[in-house]
Amino acid sequence: MGNLVKQIIDDLVKPFLSDLKELPLWIKWTVIVITCVATIPLALIFRARTAYSDKPRIHFIQNMDNQPKYVSQEANALFLDGRAMRPRVEGTIARSGMAGDTQLFMGVTDGAWSTEYPSSLTIDHDFLARGQGRYNIYCAPCHGVVGNGDGLIHHRANQLVETGVNGTTWVAPKNLHEDVVKEQPVGQLFNSITKGVRTMAAYGSQISTEDLWAIVAYMKALQLSQDADPSIVSNAETLPRKSASEGTNQ
Repeated sequence: MGNLVKQIIDDLVKPFLSDLKELPLWIKWTVIVITCVATIPLALIFRARTAYSDKPRIHFIQNMDNQPKYVSQEANALFLDGRAMRPRVEGTIARSGMAGDTQLFMGVTDGAWSTEYPSSLTIDHDFLARGQGRYNIYCAPCHGVVGNGDGLIHHRANQLVETGVNGTTWVAPKNLHEDVVKEQPVGQLFNSITKGVRTMAAYGSQISTEDLWAIVAYMKALQLSQDADPSIVSNAETLPRKSASEGTNQ
């Protein structure tokens, strides 16, 4: 078998080599030079993919992509401290920051938690609908759709705790219908969502001030819906009721 393969190769290669020997010398050198030149771009490309450089890549159309500037944490000899990033001027606030309305931006009125919603907000059906949407996005995953503290993240975390994955620990989210939460003024609820409380993260950087208040309003609506006085609900006597002793609907 090996001899057969060798014979086939010889039959194919030997005629080609014999014809190649008959070519003029200038043609041979031309082919060699063109082949070497053609490998140069490929060599440069492979080198560029493996080499590191402080210079920007070749960029024919700039579009202001490459321009002299300082990036975060970069040094700058112009300043005495050698930093390009300048510290905030003490006592200044952002243009969109608090402008004296502590009730709207902090939930505080006269040094105490506000018990009323800011007068600049209109608490209506659209406002509650907006709060419901923001609540379902940011709050329901932990606290649950109804607010009982039984969201999907809570269930998943409990599964990880029970299986002992990576030493997971979990603090159950608050049930929003507990008395300790229901008794909190709206200003305190606003502050808890904005700045976080205990193991709950702060959402002030993710949610606008108006939407934070909308979430508070919807939370209060949830609490009212689960513990409403039947006398304030029209035709309440026609609604099914749950027996406290039997746990069945009457």
